[in-house]
Amino acid sequence: MNDWLYHVTGFLSLGGPVVWILVLLSHVVVAIAFLKLWQFGRMGLFQQRSSRRTEAALANYSQGGATDALTCLQDVRDPCAELLRHALRHLQRRKLDAQQLQDELTRFAQDQLNQLRAYLRPLEVIANLSPLLGLFGTVIGMIEAFQAMQQAGSQVDPAVLSGGIWVALLTTAVGLAVAMPAVLLHSWLERLTEHTAARMQDSIARLFTLDAERPQDSVVPASRPAVAVVKPHATPA
Repeated sequence: MNDWLYHVTGFLSLGGPVVWILVLLSHVVVAIAFLKLWQFGRMGLFQQRSSRRTEAALANYSQGGATDALTCLQDVRDPCAELLRHALRHLQRRKLDAQQLQDELTRFAQDQLNQLRAYLRPLEVIANLSPLLGLFGTVIGMIEAFQAMQQAGSQVDPAVLSGGIWVALLTTAVGLAVAMPAVLLHSWLERLTEHTAARMQDSIARLFTLDAERPQDSVVPASRPAVAVVKPHATPA
């Protein structure tokens, strides 16, 4: 194990400081990956149970009212369920008019989505920057290789030149190796965030449709609040 680690370290050292910067960025990508997987898992985004409970809550609201719907959403931490629970509590109290309710739900929805977007921007930056750093290291290595060839004059050794070129290309390979997983991870997490935003928008629209269709004993907001959900890439982490 120690011999393998020694050989890998020596191999990477050939690429110079650019390779070590890329290795550091790869550790950042791994850290962000574990953090986001833990966060998304804790919020229930990988569970079909959360979607089923949301659907059941909407059905319960249509048949029994806000109390039955809130009971169905107990212990569900999905952002869509959190927003639905927040809206149901305000519908129970009936203290906000349509505009105030819209503003409050928009604020709450954006707060939930901002938590999902956290650290997506650094991941995107690393995915875009890594190939450029690798190319930069390759250009520097090629310059050094051709300088050595120039200094050698007519006594240039092709083996020395080819050795300098493959060492220079090492940084590009490392840069691409860091960038590809980062791009895949960022695209997947962004897609999950977009899907969650769409579910939140759909759930609130259905809730207020059901609210408008139910007979009310108290005053109902004059119009259906519309939650404005910002695109996942619009707000930097």
